[in-house]
Amino acid sequence: MLSAPSVHRRALLTWLSVYSMIMLVQLLIGSALASLPLPLRTLVLTAIVVPVVVYALVPTLLRAHEHLRRRQRARAPERLRDL
Repeated sequence: MLSAPSVHRRALLTWLSVYSMIMLVQLLIGSALASLPLPLRTLVLTAIVVPVVVYALVPTLLRAHEHLRRRQRARAPERLRDL
């Protein structure tokens, strides 16, 4: 079993998820929220972004990261044979 990604890698994956979702939500409903006061806009934005990031994007990215690491480990002996 592979160890969990480093805290730095998890932070990067989380940041990528948050940034992407904020951009997407702003593109999709930003104009509809523009007339709301800033605290209310922020409330709506975070009410959408945080659950999607926590329950969908970050777990998906972590699984994809683990899958890539397993593939790299499986191929490592092949690379050593080619040397």
